[in-house]
Amino acid sequence: MNIPIPYGRQNITEEDIEAVVSTLKSDYLTQGPRIAEFEEAFASYVGSEYAVAVSSGTAALHLCTMALNVKPGDKVITTPITFAASANCVRYCGGEVVFADIDPETYLMDINKVKQLLESSPKGTYKGIIPVDFAGRAVNLEEFRQLAEKFDLWIIEDACHAPGGYFIDSKEQKQLCGNGKFADLAIFSFHPVKHIASGEGGMITTNDKELYEKLLQLRTHGIVKDESKYKNSPEFANGTTVRSSGVETYPGWYMEMQELGYNYRLTDFQAALGNSQLKRANVGLETRRALAEKYQEAFKNKEFVKGQSGVIEGHAYHLYVIEVEDRLGLYNYLRGNKVFAQIHYIPCHLMPYYRDLGWKENDMPEAEKYYRHCISLPMYPTLQVEEQDFVIAKIKEFFDE
Repeated sequence: MNIPIPYGRQNITEEDIEAVVSTLKSDYLTQGPRIAEFEEAFASYVGSEYAVAVSSGTAALHLCTMALNVKPGDKVITTPITFAASANCVRYCGGEVVFADIDPETYLMDINKVKQLLESSPKGTYKGIIPVDFAGRAVNLEEFRQLAEKFDLWIIEDACHAPGGYFIDSKEQKQLCGNGKFADLAIFSFHPVKHIASGEGGMITTNDKELYEKLLQLRTHGIVKDESKYKNSPEFANGTTVRSSGVETYPGWYMEMQELGYNYRLTDFQAALGNSQLKRANVGLETRRALAEKYQEAFKNKEFVKGQSGVIEGHAYHLYVIEVEDRLGLYNYLRGNKVFAQIHYIPCHLMPYYRDLGWKENDMPEAEKYYRHCISLPMYPTLQVEEQDFVIAKIKEFFDE
Protein backbone atom coordinates (compact mmCIF):
# COMPACT_ATOMS: atom_id res chain seq x y z
CA MET A 1 0.00 0.00 0.00
CA ASN A 2 1.24 3.47 -0.91
CA ILE A 3 1.42 5.96 1.95
CA PRO A 4 0.69 8.88 2.03
CA ILE A 5 -2.67 8.82 0.24
CA PRO A 6 -3.59 12.21 -1.32
CA TYR A 7 -7.10 13.30 -2.27
CA GLY A 8 -6.07 13.39 -5.94
CA ARG A 9 -3.11 12.24 -8.02
CA GLN A 10 -2.03 12.37 -11.65
CA ASN A 11 -1.31 9.17 -13.56
CA ILE A 12 1.54 9.46 -16.07
CA THR A 13 2.14 6.38 -18.23
CA GLU A 14 4.95 5.42 -20.58
CA GLU A 15 2.68 6.33 -23.48
CA ASP A 16 2.28 9.83 -22.01
CA ILE A 17 6.03 10.20 -21.66
CA GLU A 18 6.64 9.00 -25.20
CA ALA A 19 4.09 11.51 -26.54
CA VAL A 20 5.80 14.39 -24.73
CA VAL A 21 9.33 13.31 -25.67
CA SER A 22 8.33 12.92 -29.30
CA THR A 23 6.97 16.47 -29.30
CA LEU A 24 10.10 17.82 -27.57
CA LYS A 25 12.13 16.30 -30.41
CA SER A 26 9.92 17.85 -33.08
CA ASP A 27 10.16 21.25 -34.73
CA TYR A 28 7.44 22.80 -32.57
CA LEU A 29 7.26 23.42 -28.83
CA THR A 30 4.35 25.82 -29.18
CA GLN A 31 1.86 26.93 -31.86
CA GLY A 32 2.43 23.65 -33.68
CA PRO A 33 0.28 20.73 -34.87
CA ARG A 34 -0.27 19.08 -31.48
CA ILE A 35 -2.59 21.91 -30.45
CA ALA A 36 -5.06 21.32 -33.28
CA GLU A 37 -4.88 17.55 -32.77
CA PHE A 38 -5.82 17.94 -29.11
CA GLU A 39 -8.59 20.43 -29.86
CA GLU A 40 -10.15 18.19 -32.50
CA ALA A 41 -9.95 15.10 -30.29
CA PHE A 42 -11.43 16.91 -27.29
CA ALA A 43 -14.28 18.42 -29.31
CA SER A 44 -15.09 14.93 -30.56
CA TYR A 45 -14.95 13.55 -27.00
CA VAL A 46 -17.52 15.99 -25.60
CA GLY A 47 -19.55 16.31 -28.80
CA SER A 48 -19.01 20.01 -29.51
CA GLU A 49 -18.38 21.73 -32.84
CA TYR A 50 -15.28 23.65 -31.73
CA ALA A 51 -12.61 23.55 -29.05
CA VAL A 52 -9.89 26.06 -28.12
CA ALA A 53 -6.91 24.93 -26.04
CA VAL A 54 -5.58 27.47 -23.54
CA SER A 55 -3.03 27.74 -20.75
CA SER A 56 -5.37 27.01 -17.81
CA GLY A 57 -8.99 26.66 -16.77
CA THR A 58 -8.76 30.17 -15.35
CA ALA A 59 -7.55 31.51 -18.70
CA ALA A 60 -10.48 29.71 -20.31
CA LEU A 61 -12.94 31.45 -18.02
CA HIS A 62 -11.34 34.84 -18.59
CA LEU A 63 -11.42 34.45 -22.37
CA CYS A 64 -15.08 33.40 -22.21
CA THR A 65 -16.11 36.50 -20.29
CA MET A 66 -14.12 38.63 -22.73
CA ALA A 67 -15.67 36.93 -25.77
CA LEU A 68 -19.14 37.52 -24.29
CA ASN A 69 -18.28 41.22 -23.79
CA VAL A 70 -18.64 41.38 -20.02
CA LYS A 71 -18.21 45.04 -19.14
CA PRO A 72 -17.79 47.03 -15.92
CA GLY A 73 -20.99 46.88 -13.92
CA ASP A 74 -22.44 43.82 -15.70
CA LYS A 75 -24.00 41.40 -13.20
CA VAL A 76 -23.32 37.67 -13.55
CA ILE A 77 -24.67 34.89 -11.33
CA THR A 78 -22.61 31.94 -10.11
CA THR A 79 -22.35 29.52 -7.19
CA PRO A 80 -20.39 30.14 -3.98
CA ILE A 81 -19.28 26.48 -3.85
CA THR A 82 -16.60 26.46 -6.49
CA PHE A 83 -12.98 27.40 -7.00
CA ALA A 84 -12.59 31.19 -6.94
CA ALA A 85 -11.81 31.39 -10.68
CA SER A 86 -15.47 30.73 -11.55
CA ALA A 87 -16.31 34.10 -10.00
CA ASN A 88 -13.04 35.94 -10.56
CA CYS A 89 -13.35 35.80 -14.36
CA VAL A 90 -16.24 38.25 -14.13
CA ARG A 91 -14.20 40.59 -11.95
CA TYR A 92 -11.31 40.51 -14.45
CA CYS A 93 -13.65 42.31 -16.86
CA GLY A 94 -14.96 44.70 -14.22
CA GLY A 95 -18.27 42.87 -13.85
CA GLU A 96 -20.20 42.29 -10.63
CA VAL A 97 -20.49 38.76 -9.21
CA VAL A 98 -23.80 37.80 -7.65
CA PHE A 99 -23.88 34.48 -5.81
CA ALA A 100 -26.88 32.14 -5.74
CA ASP A 101 -27.06 29.53 -3.00
CA ILE A 102 -26.72 25.78 -3.55
CA ASP A 103 -29.25 22.96 -3.44
CA PRO A 104 -28.18 20.94 -0.36
CA GLU A 105 -29.16 17.69 -2.06
CA THR A 106 -26.98 18.15 -5.15
CA TYR A 107 -24.35 20.71 -4.00
CA LEU A 108 -25.04 22.51 -7.30
CA MET A 109 -26.30 26.06 -7.75
CA ASP A 110 -30.03 26.04 -6.99
CA ILE A 111 -31.96 27.05 -10.10
CA ASN A 112 -34.85 28.24 -7.92
CA LYS A 113 -32.51 30.70 -6.17
CA VAL A 114 -31.39 31.92 -9.59
CA LYS A 115 -35.02 32.38 -10.63
CA GLN A 116 -35.68 34.43 -7.51
CA LEU A 117 -32.79 36.74 -8.33
CA LEU A 118 -33.95 37.21 -11.91
CA GLU A 119 -37.63 37.64 -11.15
CA SER A 120 -36.99 40.14 -8.36
CA SER A 121 -35.04 42.50 -10.65
CA PRO A 122 -35.91 44.38 -13.84
CA LYS A 123 -35.20 42.40 -17.00
CA GLY A 124 -31.71 43.20 -18.23
CA THR A 125 -30.25 43.51 -14.73
CA TYR A 126 -28.23 40.32 -15.23
CA LYS A 127 -26.13 39.42 -18.25
CA GLY A 128 -25.23 35.78 -17.70
CA ILE A 129 -24.99 32.66 -15.55
CA ILE A 130 -21.97 30.48 -14.76
CA PRO A 131 -23.23 27.12 -13.47
CA VAL A 132 -20.55 24.74 -12.15
CA ASP A 133 -20.56 20.95 -12.52
CA PHE A 134 -19.30 20.68 -8.96
CA ALA A 135 -17.38 17.52 -7.98
CA GLY A 136 -18.30 16.06 -11.38
CA ARG A 137 -22.09 16.16 -11.06
CA ALA A 138 -23.56 17.63 -14.23
CA VAL A 139 -25.84 20.64 -13.98
CA ASN A 140 -29.15 20.24 -15.82
CA LEU A 141 -28.34 22.85 -18.45
CA GLU A 142 -31.57 22.30 -20.33
CA GLU A 143 -33.42 23.91 -17.42
CA PHE A 144 -30.87 26.73 -17.19
CA ARG A 145 -31.13 27.31 -20.95
CA GLN A 146 -34.87 27.83 -20.67
CA LEU A 147 -34.27 30.35 -17.91
CA ALA A 148 -31.52 32.05 -19.92
CA GLU A 149 -33.74 32.45 -22.96
CA LYS A 150 -36.52 33.98 -20.87
CA PHE A 151 -34.19 36.61 -19.41
CA ASP A 152 -31.80 37.08 -22.37
CA LEU A 153 -28.77 35.61 -20.60
CA TRP A 154 -25.70 33.80 -21.82
CA ILE A 155 -24.36 30.66 -20.09
CA ILE A 156 -20.78 29.61 -19.41
CA GLU A 157 -20.65 26.03 -18.14
CA ASP A 158 -17.74 25.49 -15.76
CA ALA A 159 -17.15 21.78 -16.45
CA CYS A 160 -13.63 21.59 -14.97
CA HIS A 161 -14.73 18.73 -12.71
CA ALA A 162 -16.76 16.85 -15.29
CA PRO A 163 -15.23 15.78 -18.63
CA GLY A 164 -17.25 12.74 -19.64
CA GLY A 165 -20.05 13.63 -17.23
CA TYR A 166 -23.63 14.04 -18.42
CA PHE A 167 -27.22 14.75 -17.41
CA ILE A 168 -30.44 13.26 -18.75
CA ASP A 169 -32.59 15.79 -20.63
CA SER A 170 -36.38 16.00 -20.94
CA LYS A 171 -36.28 13.58 -23.89
CA GLU A 172 -34.33 11.07 -21.80
CA GLN A 173 -31.19 11.67 -23.83
CA LYS A 174 -27.67 11.88 -22.37
CA GLN A 175 -26.24 15.38 -22.67
CA LEU A 176 -22.48 15.42 -22.21
CA CYS A 177 -20.89 18.26 -20.28
CA GLY A 178 -19.45 20.79 -22.71
CA ASN A 179 -21.34 19.60 -25.80
CA GLY A 180 -22.51 23.14 -26.57
CA LYS A 181 -26.21 22.36 -26.94
CA PHE A 182 -27.33 24.43 -23.96
CA ALA A 183 -24.38 26.58 -22.88
CA ASP A 184 -22.86 29.25 -25.10
CA LEU A 185 -19.40 28.25 -23.90
CA ALA A 186 -17.99 25.55 -21.62
CA ILE A 187 -14.60 25.31 -19.98
CA PHE A 188 -12.38 22.49 -18.72
CA SER A 189 -9.16 22.24 -16.70
CA PHE A 190 -6.16 19.95 -17.16
CA HIS A 191 -4.61 20.53 -13.74
CA PRO A 192 -2.80 17.37 -12.48
CA VAL A 193 -5.61 16.24 -10.16
CA LYS A 194 -8.24 16.48 -12.90
CA HIS A 195 -9.40 13.63 -15.16
CA ILE A 196 -7.06 14.70 -17.95
CA ALA A 197 -3.73 16.20 -16.94
CA SER A 198 -1.34 18.34 -18.96
CA GLY A 199 0.48 19.97 -16.05
CA GLU A 200 -1.48 23.17 -16.49
CA GLY A 201 -3.94 23.79 -19.27
CA GLY A 202 -7.56 24.26 -20.19
CA MET A 203 -10.07 23.95 -23.00
CA ILE A 204 -13.07 25.95 -24.16
CA THR A 205 -15.82 24.26 -26.18
CA THR A 206 -18.64 25.85 -28.13
CA ASN A 207 -20.97 25.38 -31.09
CA ASP A 208 -20.89 29.08 -31.96
CA LYS A 209 -18.49 29.81 -34.81
CA GLU A 210 -18.38 33.55 -34.12
CA LEU A 211 -17.44 32.98 -30.49
CA TYR A 212 -14.89 30.36 -31.54
CA GLU A 213 -13.12 32.78 -33.87
CA LYS A 214 -13.22 35.49 -31.22
CA LEU A 215 -11.57 33.14 -28.71
CA LEU A 216 -8.79 32.25 -31.13
CA GLN A 217 -7.97 35.93 -31.55
CA LEU A 218 -8.13 36.78 -27.84
CA ARG A 219 -5.95 33.77 -26.99
CA THR A 220 -3.04 35.29 -28.93
CA HIS A 221 -2.81 38.96 -27.94
CA GLY A 222 -5.81 39.98 -30.07
CA ILE A 223 -3.60 39.60 -33.14
CA VAL A 224 -4.97 38.69 -36.57
CA LYS A 225 -2.86 37.15 -39.34
CA ASP A 226 -5.66 36.51 -41.82
CA GLU A 227 -5.66 38.93 -44.77
CA SER A 228 -9.40 38.56 -45.25
CA LYS A 229 -9.98 39.94 -41.75
CA TYR A 230 -7.58 42.88 -41.73
CA LYS A 231 -9.17 46.21 -40.88
CA ASN A 232 -6.52 48.28 -42.68
CA SER A 233 -7.29 48.27 -46.39
CA PRO A 234 -4.20 48.27 -48.68
CA GLU A 235 -4.39 51.97 -49.48
CA PHE A 236 -4.23 52.83 -45.76
CA ALA A 237 -1.56 50.31 -44.78
CA ASN A 238 1.24 52.88 -44.81
CA GLY A 239 3.23 51.26 -47.56
CA THR A 240 3.03 47.74 -46.20
CA THR A 241 1.32 46.30 -49.27
CA VAL A 242 3.16 44.64 -52.14
CA ARG A 243 2.16 43.94 -55.72
CA SER A 244 2.27 40.32 -56.87
CA SER A 245 0.98 39.28 -60.32
CA GLY A 246 -0.72 42.62 -60.57
CA VAL A 247 -2.62 42.16 -57.29
CA GLU A 248 -1.93 44.36 -54.30
CA THR A 249 -1.62 42.27 -51.13
CA TYR A 250 -0.01 42.24 -47.72
CA PRO A 251 3.46 40.71 -47.21
CA GLY A 252 3.81 37.51 -45.21
CA TRP A 253 5.10 39.28 -42.12
CA TYR A 254 2.13 41.61 -41.79
CA MET A 255 -0.29 41.26 -38.84
CA GLU A 256 -2.76 43.40 -36.94
CA MET A 257 -3.46 43.67 -33.23
CA GLN A 258 -7.12 44.55 -33.40
CA GLU A 259 -7.99 44.37 -29.71
CA LEU A 260 -6.39 43.77 -26.34
CA GLY A 261 -5.87 40.04 -25.93
CA TYR A 262 -3.57 37.80 -23.90
CA ASN A 263 -0.96 35.11 -24.31
CA TYR A 264 -3.14 32.24 -23.12
CA ARG A 265 -1.72 29.60 -25.46
CA LEU A 266 -1.07 25.97 -24.54
CA THR A 267 2.28 24.48 -25.53
CA ASP A 268 2.58 21.57 -27.95
CA PHE A 269 4.15 19.26 -25.39
CA GLN A 270 1.31 19.99 -22.95
CA ALA A 271 -1.18 19.27 -25.72
CA ALA A 272 0.63 16.02 -26.52
CA LEU A 273 0.33 14.95 -22.87
CA GLY A 274 -3.32 15.97 -22.71
CA ASN A 275 -4.17 14.14 -25.91
CA SER A 276 -2.41 11.00 -24.70
CA GLN A 277 -4.39 11.13 -21.46
CA LEU A 278 -7.63 11.77 -23.34
CA LYS A 279 -7.25 8.42 -25.09
CA ARG A 280 -7.82 6.59 -21.81
CA ALA A 281 -10.21 9.10 -20.24
CA ASN A 282 -13.19 6.75 -20.34
CA VAL A 283 -11.26 4.02 -18.51
CA GLY A 284 -10.38 6.46 -15.75
CA LEU A 285 -13.98 7.64 -15.58
CA GLU A 286 -15.29 4.12 -15.07
CA THR A 287 -12.73 3.54 -12.33
CA ARG A 288 -13.83 6.71 -10.56
CA ARG A 289 -17.44 5.56 -10.70
CA ALA A 290 -16.50 2.19 -9.24
CA LEU A 291 -14.64 3.91 -6.40
CA ALA A 292 -17.70 6.09 -5.77
CA GLU A 293 -19.93 3.04 -5.57
CA LYS A 294 -17.66 1.51 -2.93
CA TYR A 295 -17.66 4.72 -0.86
CA GLN A 296 -21.44 4.93 -1.07
CA GLU A 297 -21.90 1.38 0.16
CA ALA A 298 -19.37 1.88 2.97
CA PHE A 299 -21.13 4.96 4.35
CA LYS A 300 -24.75 4.15 3.55
CA ASN A 301 -27.02 4.50 6.60
CA LYS A 302 -24.13 5.55 8.85
CA GLU A 303 -25.34 8.00 11.49
CA PHE A 304 -22.12 10.02 11.36
CA VAL A 305 -22.63 10.76 7.65
CA LYS A 306 -24.95 13.72 7.12
CA GLY A 307 -24.71 13.50 3.33
CA GLN A 308 -22.52 12.13 0.57
CA SER A 309 -22.01 12.34 -3.16
CA GLY A 310 -23.60 8.93 -3.68
CA VAL A 311 -23.95 7.09 -6.98
CA ILE A 312 -25.60 9.34 -9.52
CA GLU A 313 -25.97 8.65 -13.23
CA GLY A 314 -23.63 10.78 -15.30
CA HIS A 315 -21.49 11.90 -12.34
CA ALA A 316 -17.81 12.21 -13.33
CA TYR A 317 -16.47 12.02 -9.74
CA HIS A 318 -13.62 14.45 -9.73
CA LEU A 319 -14.42 14.50 -6.01
CA TYR A 320 -16.25 12.23 -3.62
CA VAL A 321 -17.66 14.33 -0.78
CA ILE A 322 -19.13 13.25 2.53
CA GLU A 323 -20.62 15.54 5.17
CA VAL A 324 -19.87 14.76 8.80
CA GLU A 325 -20.01 16.24 12.27
CA ASP A 326 -16.60 17.19 13.67
CA ARG A 327 -15.18 17.67 10.21
CA LEU A 328 -12.04 19.27 11.63
CA GLY A 329 -11.45 16.32 13.95
CA LEU A 330 -11.80 13.83 11.08
CA TYR A 331 -9.60 15.93 8.81
CA ASN A 332 -6.81 16.01 11.39
CA TYR A 333 -7.21 12.32 12.28
CA LEU A 334 -6.88 11.32 8.64
CA ARG A 335 -3.83 13.52 8.21
CA GLY A 336 -2.31 11.90 11.27
CA ASN A 337 -2.71 8.59 9.45
CA LYS A 338 -1.21 10.00 6.22
CA VAL A 339 -4.55 10.30 4.42
CA PHE A 340 -4.64 13.78 2.94
CA ALA A 341 -8.33 14.47 2.40
CA GLN A 342 -9.23 17.98 1.28
CA ILE A 343 -12.01 20.53 1.67
CA HIS A 344 -13.89 21.79 -1.40
CA TYR A 345 -14.59 24.65 -0.98
CA ILE A 346 -14.48 27.59 1.37
CA PRO A 347 -17.51 29.50 0.00
CA CYS A 348 -16.32 32.18 -2.41
CA HIS A 349 -18.47 34.89 -0.87
CA LEU A 350 -16.62 34.47 2.45
CA MET A 351 -13.19 35.03 0.97
CA PRO A 352 -11.71 38.37 2.14
CA TYR A 353 -11.80 39.79 -1.39
CA TYR A 354 -15.55 39.20 -1.74
CA ARG A 355 -16.23 40.22 1.86
CA ASP A 356 -14.67 43.57 0.94
CA LEU A 357 -17.29 43.80 -1.82
CA GLY A 358 -20.08 43.44 0.75
CA TRP A 359 -20.72 39.70 1.10
CA LYS A 360 -21.01 38.29 4.63
CA GLU A 361 -21.97 35.32 6.78
CA ASN A 362 -25.53 34.04 6.38
CA ASP A 363 -25.83 35.40 2.84
CA MET A 364 -25.63 31.83 1.49
CA PRO A 365 -26.92 29.63 4.33
CA GLU A 366 -26.94 26.32 2.46
CA ALA A 367 -23.43 26.82 1.11
CA GLU A 368 -22.16 27.79 4.56
CA LYS A 369 -23.85 24.78 6.18
CA TYR A 370 -22.34 22.49 3.56
CA TYR A 371 -18.88 23.98 4.14
CA ARG A 372 -19.03 23.30 7.88
CA HIS A 373 -19.39 19.56 7.25
CA CYS A 374 -17.83 18.67 3.87
CA ILE A 375 -14.67 16.65 3.30
CA SER A 376 -13.38 15.27 -0.01
CA LEU A 377 -12.03 11.73 0.14
CA PRO A 378 -9.22 10.29 -2.01
CA MET A 379 -10.54 9.86 -5.55
CA TYR A 380 -8.31 9.01 -8.51
CA PRO A 381 -8.08 6.05 -10.93
CA THR A 382 -4.86 4.63 -9.49
CA LEU A 383 -6.25 4.46 -5.95
CA GLN A 384 -5.74 0.83 -4.96
CA VAL A 385 -8.30 -1.41 -3.24
CA GLU A 386 -6.26 -1.66 -0.05
CA GLU A 387 -5.76 2.12 -0.02
CA GLN A 388 -9.48 2.85 -0.30
CA ASP A 389 -10.17 0.18 2.34
CA PHE A 390 -7.66 1.92 4.62
CA VAL A 391 -9.35 5.31 4.12
CA ILE A 392 -12.78 3.86 4.87
CA ALA A 393 -11.50 1.99 7.93
CA LYS A 394 -9.87 5.10 9.38
CA ILE A 395 -13.04 7.15 8.95
CA LYS A 396 -15.11 4.50 10.71
CA GLU A 397 -12.44 4.17 13.38
CA PHE A 398 -12.62 7.91 14.10
CA PHE A 399 -16.37 7.69 14.63
CA ASP A 400 -16.07 4.46 16.71
CA GLU A 401 -17.85 2.40 14.09
